[in-house]
Amino acid sequence: MIDIKHHGAVTGVTGSCHELIVGSSGILIDCGLFQGEEAGNGASASNLAIDFPISHIRALVVTHVHIDHVGRIPYLLAAGFEGPIICSEPSAIMLPEILEDALKIGFTRDRALIERVLGLIRSRLVPLPYEQWHSVFDGKDESLSVRLQRAGHILGSAYVECEAESDGEFERIVFSGDLGAPHAPLLPEPQPPERADRVVIESTYGDKDHESREERRYRLKAVLEHALEDGGTVLVPAFSIGRTQELLYEIESLIHEFGSDEVAPDLPWRDLEIVVDSPLAATFTRIYRDLKPFWDAEATDLVSQGRHPLSFEQLTLINSHEDHLNAVDYLTRSHRPCVVLAGSGMCAGGRVVNYLKTMLADERNDVLFVGYQAKGTPGRDILTYGPRGGWVEFDGKRYDIRARVHQVGGYSAHAGQSDLLRFVKGIEPPPAEIRVVHGDAQAKESLKSQFHSAGLTGIMIPGLA
Repeated sequence: MIDIKHHGAVTGVTGSCHELIVGSSGILIDCGLFQGEEAGNGASASNLAIDFPISHIRALVVTHVHIDHVGRIPYLLAAGFEGPIICSEPSAIMLPEILEDALKIGFTRDRALIERVLGLIRSRLVPLPYEQWHSVFDGKDESLSVRLQRAGHILGSAYVECEAESDGEFERIVFSGDLGAPHAPLLPEPQPPERADRVVIESTYGDKDHESREERRYRLKAVLEHALEDGGTVLVPAFSIGRTQELLYEIESLIHEFGSDEVAPDLPWRDLEIVVDSPLAATFTRIYRDLKPFWDAEATDLVSQGRHPLSFEQLTLINSHEDHLNAVDYLTRSHRPCVVLAGSGMCAGGRVVNYLKTMLADERNDVLFVGYQAKGTPGRDILTYGPRGGWVEFDGKRYDIRARVHQVGGYSAHAGQSDLLRFVKGIEPPPAEIRVVHGDAQAKESLKSQFHSAGLTGIMIPGLA
């Protein structure tokens, strides 16, 4: 018997966790947290226990290190999981960092306990090079091997090919994880697998396409110039891993190209200050710099020219909490034109909240969203109600939104509808079954319709009544 179960990312886009059953054994693909309204449907900050059997689970395969894909790993270990944690080589470096931060926020401040948990995780890690098959188990009647391929979502991201055998039945099953948009900064775009009998495909943006790389780059330029023309701060809620680094890359390119042009009155691009106020983002920016061998050809070429797309002179990194509070106070009072990147990406916590509390009511400030905002998060509320002159709630208090709100959707780290369609259509022969997960209901239905229009069959949406 070869079967698939879904423990998350079924009714929405977070909490990714899938199970591949091969005979009497199984593996998990990701083990993440639910966020926003989706938290009520599974593992949230207040509900982290593993609620499904794991005694037969032989390994965990991690597609990438975003918290909605890895946030429950400590609780999986606490539930008795003793198998290896298989991931790409960059992910093996980044995973302890992201889980350390998650443990400090949601679990304990006990340094000794955190180190014990992280030590256990490090001891279980199996870094796997891309394009290399790895045997998870190989018995008389059942076997499973996995192979990671570049997914282009964040550094180290992968989709997973599974070669399964049970009682003479053979199947190639592909789990997409999160696929990246083509031509994203720093990362090669994902290529379709050579074959697949079944595919589990994400659908975060299954109902829309993104702007092209060039379009979104110049839209970013236009938004920043418009936002800064009356002074004030542009707040960019950005995920610490991936989005922050991509934005820095693009902003450096704008500074390089338009250096002497004005981004605001009497302020040339070359003098525009960019602030990253997130210790975690600063850590991952450093890791990204250290992992240049995994960058794409374009980024590598810039480095060879003496450019430093993740470490340029206009960039300021804020680490300490005291410096953070001083920055919030100074920028609130001074209205100095400045771009601040801070987490969390959906405004559900982190340092961006302090900026928003003090700056949302000032119409000279701007909020720029560059990533998906899950239902029930403050980010979604600001995006929805900000243009209407509404309010958002933080810590039980309402804050009026007078700052201008912008969205540049092309900077999503997720593939758009056409990209997802191209990925699946690139598999020859077509898969017999396509499971659409990791998306809002509308996005999943829209993508399913596109698959049908392309002549694909066997499309299903797990969890759909």
